Amino acid sequence: MTTSNNKSFFDLHITGIGYLNRIREVKPRNGDAFLACDIAALNGPSDKPQYCRFDVRVSGTEAQHLIRRCEDAVKAERKVLIGFRLGDLWTDIFTYTKGKNEGKPGVSLKARLLFVSWIKVDGEFVYKAEAKAAGETPAVPSKPATATAPAADAAVPSGTVEEPALAETA
Repeated sequence: MTTSNNKSFFDLHITGIGYLNRIREVKPRNGDAFLACDIAALNGPSDKPQYCRFDVRVSGTEAQHLIRRCEDAVKAERKVLIGFRLGDLWTDIFTYTKGKNEGKPGVSLKARLLFVSWIKVDGEFVYKAEAKAAGETPAVPSKPATATAPAADAAVPSGTVEEPALAETA
């Protein structure tokens, strides 16, 4: 009799567009350090979008490499807009320790950043992932997300990477 160790899973992915913020290395008391960042995801009408903040753990070698390359641009407060895919969404309940909500409960949306489909820095494409399968094209906005958000009208060939706007990683 043959037994199978293959497990099946149901995936729930979130695909969107958002601004990259607060890139950091997290060093938990127990376990290994990991790369994390915040994404202010855009949703709603394009002329008046709302933001949904995700605190994400960056998973996968390629995603980590791309996020690390954006670190200098984010620290310089440049507008870094990314196309992304998140997985394993969960909530973290906490209590505010300062500010106008001190002592009140809050909720943080947490997820794993699985894939970065494209990156724009101050409206200029600096990276676009190659499509993996026929018909699979990374989502790229066709017009600006807000009046002050970077424009997304320029077409970029698949797999193009313009290095100068991003920092290199070792």
